[in-house]
Amino acid sequence: MKASELLVRCLENEGVEVIFGLPGEETLALTDALVDSTIRFVPVRHEQGAAFMADVYGRLTGRAGVCLATLGPGATNLVTGVADANLDRAPVVALTGQAGRDRVHKESHQYVDIVHLFRPITKWNARIEVARVIPEVVRKAFKLAQTEKPGACHLELPEDVADELVEAASQPLSPERPRRPSPDRLALRQAAELIDRAKRPLLFAGNGVIRGNASAALRAFSRKIGIPVVNTFMAKGCVPWDSELFLGTIGLQVRDYASCGFDLADLVLAIGYDPVEYAPTFWNPERDKTIIHLDFTPAEVDSHYQPAVEVVADIREAIELLTDLCQVRRDPAPSRLLHEWILRELEEGSMDEGFPMKPQRLLHDVRSVLAPGDLVISDVGAHKLWIARLYPAYEPNTVLISNGYAAMGIALPGAIAAKLVAPERRVLALSGDGGALMNIQELETAVRLGLNVVVLIFRDDAYGSIRLKQLTRYGREMGVAFRNPDFVRLAEAFGATGIRIEGAGELIPALKTAFASRGPVVVEVPVDYRENLKLTERMGQIVCPV
Repeated sequence: MKASELLVRCLENEGVEVIFGLPGEETLALTDALVDSTIRFVPVRHEQGAAFMADVYGRLTGRAGVCLATLGPGATNLVTGVADANLDRAPVVALTGQAGRDRVHKESHQYVDIVHLFRPITKWNARIEVARVIPEVVRKAFKLAQTEKPGACHLELPEDVADELVEAASQPLSPERPRRPSPDRLALRQAAELIDRAKRPLLFAGNGVIRGNASAALRAFSRKIGIPVVNTFMAKGCVPWDSELFLGTIGLQVRDYASCGFDLADLVLAIGYDPVEYAPTFWNPERDKTIIHLDFTPAEVDSHYQPAVEVVADIREAIELLTDLCQVRRDPAPSRLLHEWILRELEEGSMDEGFPMKPQRLLHDVRSVLAPGDLVISDVGAHKLWIARLYPAYEPNTVLISNGYAAMGIALPGAIAAKLVAPERRVLALSGDGGALMNIQELETAVRLGLNVVVLIFRDDAYGSIRLKQLTRYGREMGVAFRNPDFVRLAEAFGATGIRIEGAGELIPALKTAFASRGPVVVEVPVDYRENLKLTERMGQIVCPV
């Protein structure tokens, strides 16, 4: 068989069900081999969309999402999505074609050294120089992509290698995943002693809790010991919004209501925490917190993050063991008071009838339409900050936010991947008008696939989050305003449905209509982002009530 056929067999062996990509001349042998495979190939309209789809597929399933592009411009178009997966800790394997080995040593049409280009944005990548090593490199790519902390790997297949013949006896390697290490018992006992001695301990949950399927264990630990929880953007839902011990989501790099939990805490138990989301300098500025680090990997070296104890092991098992070791049961009343105060503050404006709509009302109405298990994929922009703070999440991995690399343009392609992973659940892409147009071409992909994904566009005719920062820091703006197309007609041009909201009371009926449709629907909502400046001013004046 050809090397390209062996590669496809190895992908099947890894459990790959779908590949997102764009075919090219240098990947002809590979795409031809896919015709006879069990793997579904989803053609996209831009390689960045393919990488974002693989990214969200990996976050939702825990298995490496796969994207495919040809050499040169096809491969470089993958870069943003691959980098996003790497810093958002989503397992992804990117496959790219390449020119034949007889011309990579000289200046040649469309040749760029993609392996070197991808090195800083992947955990590992390699060029397949000879066909016989394919089983090894595929297994290594998937193993590293899926091992904590997960991320992106990349394999390059030159077109002449793809056509090489290999022995029919060549076989894929076993894809068995190793068991995660059990926690060190001495470290666990030391952690339990520190927690028992602390006056106001706080759980700080990061995305590792969700990746490790440890949300249930974290909730049980919090309830039993009576310790409140704050989570990062990418850990939304690990603790339900309505839990009396939930103190909110943190990550705005300015004081927010969740900061009160850190103000009061003398000990922070950081579980699955990743500093790429929210640097320790923001929540431990005086370096005075006792820190316990509980994660799959050792702590990052940071002068504001110096753990007294590190528990490096499987997160779920470590939490379960720690629950039994802690002896002190705490009164949840102070946390309950703070929780209720935070919720009252966050609910302000949720019933406002003004138009353009306030973000608070918009997200309140979205939540009223969606079930707890439905999926929201957030793009990056001013709306992301409101979603992180205000949108109630009740289950893990139901609100997906890019907050490691934080790349604009992820919402629509991510929603397509989410709908393919979970066709029985409603999927909503929440996007600003800036991010929406970065990958709007994938609306054709959604139409072609017949997917009922709903794209809700917050329209303010500007790059809202940058405008906010400019006005906050310098009192004036530059280069952030733009014009938008008619989103309704644009959606219709793709063969989708378009809806424009012209009053606050129209959003809920429009969303219900959208989710009852057969194909994709774009809903355009003018948003009053003057609320951004009001929010910034108010957060600078937050005083904790307890």
